[in-house]
Amino acid sequence: MNKQALFLDKLLALLRRAEIDRAVFFSLLGKIWGFIAVPVNYLLIAKYFSPELQGYYYTFASILAFQFLIELGLGRVIMQFASHEWSGLYIDERGEIKGEPENLSRLQSLAKFAFKWYGFASLLVTIGLMAGGYIFFAISSAEGIKWMLPWFALSILNGVVFCLIPVWSLIEGCNQVGRLYAYRFVQSIFSSLAIWVAIFFGAALWTLAIATLMTLVCAVIFLISRYWIFFKTLLFASLSGHRIDWNKEIWPLQWRVIVTYLFGPFATILFVPVLFYYHGAVIAGQAGMTLNLIGALSAVASSWIYPKMPLFGILISNREYDRLDRLFWKITKIVSGITISGAFFIYTTIFILGRIGHPLSVRFLPLLPFFLFLLPQVLNILSLPMACYLRAHKKEPLAFLSAIEGVLIGMLTLIVGKNYGAMGIGISYLLISMVTIPLVALIWYRAKNEWHRDGLINAT
Repeated sequence: MNKQALFLDKLLALLRRAEIDRAVFFSLLGKIWGFIAVPVNYLLIAKYFSPELQGYYYTFASILAFQFLIELGLGRVIMQFASHEWSGLYIDERGEIKGEPENLSRLQSLAKFAFKWYGFASLLVTIGLMAGGYIFFAISSAEGIKWMLPWFALSILNGVVFCLIPVWSLIEGCNQVGRLYAYRFVQSIFSSLAIWVAIFFGAALWTLAIATLMTLVCAVIFLISRYWIFFKTLLFASLSGHRIDWNKEIWPLQWRVIVTYLFGPFATILFVPVLFYYHGAVIAGQAGMTLNLIGALSAVASSWIYPKMPLFGILISNREYDRLDRLFWKITKIVSGITISGAFFIYTTIFILGRIGHPLSVRFLPLLPFFLFLLPQVLNILSLPMACYLRAHKKEPLAFLSAIEGVLIGMLTLIVGKNYGAMGIGISYLLISMVTIPLVALIWYRAKNEWHRDGLINAT
């Protein structure tokens, strides 16, 4: 064996130990690209946007996130159900779905339900964002900022993107994660390039709409070239077997997911709009850029988790609990190491930028509030593998805890945000996270033991 082959074997062995398969590899490439692209975004925004325009830019993104009020985590539920059905299915060389007729029929019924719902929901999202954003910015608008037409265009394009949520959920649930994450990597490159070109040529608040349009173009090309026959099998074939009963199977999980998604994200996406309303666009822009950078840490850590979710579902469907637990603990250790070291790197970088007086440093929150937002993010990432593990069982035992956490964070954000700004919001966020994250671990431990014990009894 020559040196090149030996090196390749060692590299492949290292990747396997680190649970880096094709999906994780491309997911990581996407996050690496993000770490390259995000600083470029910051530099371009700092150079070509005024502090007020930066505030509008990040507030646009924050208000856009309110679409979760319509989506409510159904995409994640669809992925979980699809992964369980996929345990008896596969794709042949033509791209057509083959396997157990019962599994195929149930998957087809799931797909048809999902597309009908999201087609209707996308209209609600578009109208809601246009009207809600108009009211919000009309009340809080700054002089000289042309926001209305860019916001309407962004809302419409985002409504079209919303229609594609079941597409990605079904592809991921059917364990096509390698191709999916390769596409997302390529798409992230083109979206970043679109943002850079738009900012450079003075697109201002049109930038996000242009990037969204690029996302749509990439999606259409990918789906037509790779998954036309796949979705033709799901959507245009007549149902000949058992169907998934939405009321009996999906809804018992969906209402718990609704609670989780209604209160969890709602609290944190209030941060920037509340600061915008009470303290102006400049502070909102600092908070938005801070949360955007901190969010990159979660994106990198989740590169090991989300690509494995379909496999979690397949292992649970096959009752391979020992293999499931070994994979879970391995991924948890990797995620913990990446998260802690990444948080240290991010905070150190911001500290150094401030010490040398780099102009980019003033576009972030000061060091103390920055730390107060960073630490709870670290705690939440460390609990993410446990949450994904539980949801892969098509159950949501964290719903009640998420609701309490979301309500508390949301209430305190509205109360302390007015008088204490980012510092008060950060302290509230940290204190609540320090209480709830240990409770997540306790719920995970109890549910895991109960479900697997019952599963083994039922399997005998």
